[in-house]
Amino acid sequence: MAELEGEREREREPVAESVVDKITEEIDGGDSSSSSSDSDDDKLDAVKSKVFRLFGREKPVHKVLGGGKPADVFLWRNKKISAGVLGGATAVWVFFELLEYHLITLLCHLSIFFLAVLFLWSNASNFLNKPPPKIPEVVLSEKCVREVVSGLRIEINRGFVVLRDIASGRDLKKFLAVIAGLWALSLVGSCCNILTLLYISFVLLHTGPVLYEKYEDQVDAYSEKTWIEMKKQYAVLDEKYLSKIPKGPLKEKKKD
Repeated sequence: MAELEGEREREREPVAESVVDKITEEIDGGDSSSSSSDSDDDKLDAVKSKVFRLFGREKPVHKVLGGGKPADVFLWRNKKISAGVLGGATAVWVFFELLEYHLITLLCHLSIFFLAVLFLWSNASNFLNKPPPKIPEVVLSEKCVREVVSGLRIEINRGFVVLRDIASGRDLKKFLAVIAGLWALSLVGSCCNILTLLYISFVLLHTGPVLYEKYEDQVDAYSEKTWIEMKKQYAVLDEKYLSKIPKGPLKEKKKD
């Protein structure tokens, strides 16, 4: 019996020593964690930067939408304002689409109403001894008009450059993407008019970003799998058919 108890005590000693060693290692690790926290944060940032993000974005959704109040509205930072904007857009769509009220008729009726109110108010103020309404003077400055027209000109020219580049046959991927987008838009246009299309786009813009921000990890993971599969299918299609299509004339190299 004495020999058995001695052997048990000998077995317990290394176990106790291992437990003590683990505790000291944890204490030492806790002391060093504060000093290595910066390196851990850098590693986490590096890992996050390598994660696949939809459309290759590198910034948060709020900054992608431009930041400020418009991004707050689309991401429902203030639920009352966002709900009011969406409700107003819905009311406009119901007013014009379901009730079949025309825009020109509405503008004319609103103009008649406001002009009549201001006209009567201005004449009645002399009899009621009240100040007339203060009608602001609206003048468009030449600088403002020039800036708007200049910005519009730049965007139109940029669109023409893209169309010319696609039509020249140099970028097959962009050509197929534009054709697919126009074909999808034509299908949507055959099902609804421009007002309904704008309303659907507004609703998607008003609900899609907030849902994506909430489930971005799941959406990005699924998008990565879909993108990889699309690249595989495109590689097969390019090997069998697209690579055999003759390409357009290449740009001439500039002479030194």
